[in-house]
Parts: sequence; C-alpha cells; structure tokens
Amino acid sequence: MLTVKALHIIFVTSWFAGLFYLPRLFVNHAMVSDAASRERLALMEHKLYRFMTPLGILAVGLGLWLWLGYGFGGGWLHAKTTLVVGLIAYHLYCGRLMRDFAAGRNTKSHVWFRVFNEIPVVVLFIVVFLVVLKPF
Repeated sequence: MLTVKALHIIFVTSWFAGLFYLPRLFVNHAMVSDAASRERLALMEHKLYRFMTPLGILAVGLGLWLWLGYGFGGGWLHAKTTLVVGLIAYHLYCGRLMRDFAAGRNTKSHVWFRVFNEIPVVVLFIVVFLVVLKPF
C-alpha cells in the first residue's frame, strides 16, 4: 500500500503542476493580440491539457484505491474528497476555457485569469492541512 501512496503523491504533484501552469498560460493568452502568439499559446495549452489529464486520472484513481484500502473513516477524508471533486470540475472547466481560446471565443480578461489561477493553490493548502492534521 505504501507504493500506491507514493505513486498517488507523485501523480497529484504532477497534476497540480499542470493545474498551476495552464491558467497562467491563459493569463498570457488573454494579454496577446498577434495571431502568431495566440496560436503558439493555444498549442501549448492543448499539449499541456492533453498531458495533465491522464495524470489527474491516475491521481484520482490511486486516491480511490487508497480510500478503499484504508477505509472510509474520518470527516477530513470526506472534506478532502469534496475538494478533489472541485478540482476535477476546475480541470474540466480549464478544458472549456482552452477550447474557447482556440476558437477565438474568450471573453475574460487577464485579471480574471490571474484570480482563477489561485484556486488550485488554495485547494492544495487546505488538502495538505486536512491530510496531515486530520482535524475531524
């Protein structure tokens, strides 16, 4: 079970790297006006999203394996699971935003994306404290 836990941590860390970076690309994309830069950023966003999606699936899958292996006890675990569901929704919404950029339909400002970019940071802080402290 320790191998599963180690792999879970590795895939969560890798998935979060994508969740941190993709919205930062959106910030840059919302600020550029020339076609070459827009195309380059759209390509970078697509490649990153395509790479980070399997990482997220593996992170969640291994997390479920751990949950089944260790049991369903503790309110902290239910709170963490709720936050993970929120991260999945965030990931999927990033895919929608990416498709909007690629189609030239983005209506949000770079400032909006700067705030949006901070959501996974806040979730990571809460999840780490829940896992380490198990407050309830």
